[in-house]
This record gives sequence, structure tokens and C-alpha cells, in this order.
Amino acid sequence: MSPDRLNTTFAALADPTRRAILARLATGEASVMELAEPFAMSLPAISKHLKVLERAGLIARGREAQWRPCRLEAGPLKDAADWIEDYRKFWEQSFERLDDYLRELQKKEKKYGRKK
Repeated sequence: MSPDRLNTTFAALADPTRRAILARLATGEASVMELAEPFAMSLPAISKHLKVLERAGLIARGREAQWRPCRLEAGPLKDAADWIEDYRKFWEQSFERLDDYLRELQKKEKKYGRKK
């Protein structure tokens, strides 16, 4: 994944409204009206959020007669998750080293008794 695409994905995910829209679309297609329903904002504001998501490749809009359903496009989310995965491995390794160190301290404490 290119750095620009990753930046665009994370920028789109930075807003809680857009994350909520993606969560709703994870359950299936929805119209703009359906997506706007839980939010106290205008339809133009929701449309701006949808445009950001669409530019990031996170949603696609179809056309069925007058209904324009939105659907989730999960590819960029997978790319972001893969990028984050490398850091999860780093933290797991760090915690494993910390566990090893704590076990070593506990062994020394048992062997020599607790120092006051």
C-alpha cells in the first residue's frame, strides 16, 4: 500500500462520524438517509463525510433507480490493519521481554529474600 493511500485511509478513519458510518455499512448497504438517521447533522454534512470515505476507497456508491446505496469497501481497512499488525508484534515482543525480566526478578527474590 502506498503511503498516500494509507494517509488517506487514516485521515478518513480519524473522524468518529465516519467510523460510525463504516460500522453501519459493515452490516449491509444503506442509503444516505439511513446513514444520516442517527446523527444530529444535515444531509449535506453527511454527504461530505461520505465523499471523504469514497475518496479513501472505503465506500462505494451504487445506483438502483432513484436509490443510491452505499456499501463498505474493506480493502483499505485490511491494508491499514496489516500496517498496524507490525506494531502489534513489536508490543507483544516488548511485553514478552518484560515478562522475562519480571520472572528473573521473582527468582532472585525467592533465592535471596526480599530486600528492605
